[in-house]
Amino acid sequence: MQLAASTLIAVVDFRRYKSANKQLSRTPCKNPNPMAWRLLLCKDAQPTTLISPFFQNPNSSPFSLVLTSQFSTSFLITKTPKKYKKKRKKSESPRTKPVQHASTRNPCFEFIVERDACFRFLTKSKQFLSQQPEHVLRLDDAGKLYRELGFPRGRKATRFVHRHPLIFQTYRHTDNKMWFGFTGFMEDLLEEEKSIMDSMESDRINKVRKLLMMSKNNQIPLSKIHHCRLLFGIPDDFRDRVVKYPDYFRIVVADDGKRMLELVDWDPKLAISELEKEFMVDEDKVKNTFKFPVKHAKDLDLDEEDTRKMNLLNTLPLVSPYSDGKRLELWSLEAEKYRIGVLHEFLSLTLEKRASIHHIVEFKEEFCLTRHTYDMLKRQPRTFYLAGTEMNWVVFLKDAYDESGSLVNKDPQVLFNEKLYKYAQTKDGELDSSLGRN
Repeated sequence: MQLAASTLIAVVDFRRYKSANKQLSRTPCKNPNPMAWRLLLCKDAQPTTLISPFFQNPNSSPFSLVLTSQFSTSFLITKTPKKYKKKRKKSESPRTKPVQHASTRNPCFEFIVERDACFRFLTKSKQFLSQQPEHVLRLDDAGKLYRELGFPRGRKATRFVHRHPLIFQTYRHTDNKMWFGFTGFMEDLLEEEKSIMDSMESDRINKVRKLLMMSKNNQIPLSKIHHCRLLFGIPDDFRDRVVKYPDYFRIVVADDGKRMLELVDWDPKLAISELEKEFMVDEDKVKNTFKFPVKHAKDLDLDEEDTRKMNLLNTLPLVSPYSDGKRLELWSLEAEKYRIGVLHEFLSLTLEKRASIHHIVEFKEEFCLTRHTYDMLKRQPRTFYLAGTEMNWVVFLKDAYDESGSLVNKDPQVLFNEKLYKYAQTKDGELDSSLGRN
């Protein structure tokens, strides 16, 4: 009751003050004080008090102050406390939103993507240091090369170097500066990798020939092949090795000054896709690899079996990735079949039968791909699996992996990479026991 009474008194006092203020505004006043309405000093009241005009008595003179209400409304809650406010759910951005729903997520493929992110510093630093004189780099310069070395901006390189004590080491040079480079154990591993590259050179040459046969005008910039060399197991000095195969390649300079690798001889034996080889072994499996459903099939009112047959007629025949795709109408069904076939063959040429969005975009122009590649791949869940986020996804060739997420057929370079990852997680004292188990 006291609360209601105090609120009512405050409202009435405010209305009386407002009406009295209008009357005073009509009466001229000599030397009016503009601040008198805010704070007035009460000489009659004991003790002296500063009072807001909302609690002044409108019946008294505006220049005298009398308390009209002994109640306060300052304790009333006028805003909802922060702890009771509903928290708005942040909308997921393509940078963080996963491609797959929880019900369709494959933990094996997602783990491979997370593993690659974990070893990004290892793979990029190994690649960068291998090109440096004596395989060393000053730590002061490493902070400026965070992109090349594969660690976040603003972090110290030593933090990542110490994670792999068997691979990297730091030391103080004669210039009194700290440097880091490969350990002796890692130098031996690099020699082993180089011997693998030499033994697989003919296989890598054929892969590059097949890439050129799929590309538009049978040309690919040398810079793009060099940028994606790890994806196919191509050695770092591939640009120097090209000159040894004049019957297969030649280097031409485009109008914009780019050095292009051009195919010299078309080999019909290489122009056979992986799907065509599988078709000779298991025809039914290849028929179910892709699905191009008939548009507006529901309007035909067909049963399940007839719908399947109609979709199969629409899916077959497939278009070879080694055909001339630029002659096809851009948004036709045959053009989509061609692009799907090109991506399937592209993934089959990679070491681990997978590629990221950055690798696919690299060859967008050469393979006549469109900006709808992401949606096109999602429409073929039987063959492709997209892992990661919508902005940074990786596409897997599902048939190349078993149920446990391991590659069915592993290239010697893949076996070496797995061994390197194992050593990268091994500490100094665990090296002897790890070598003993091998």
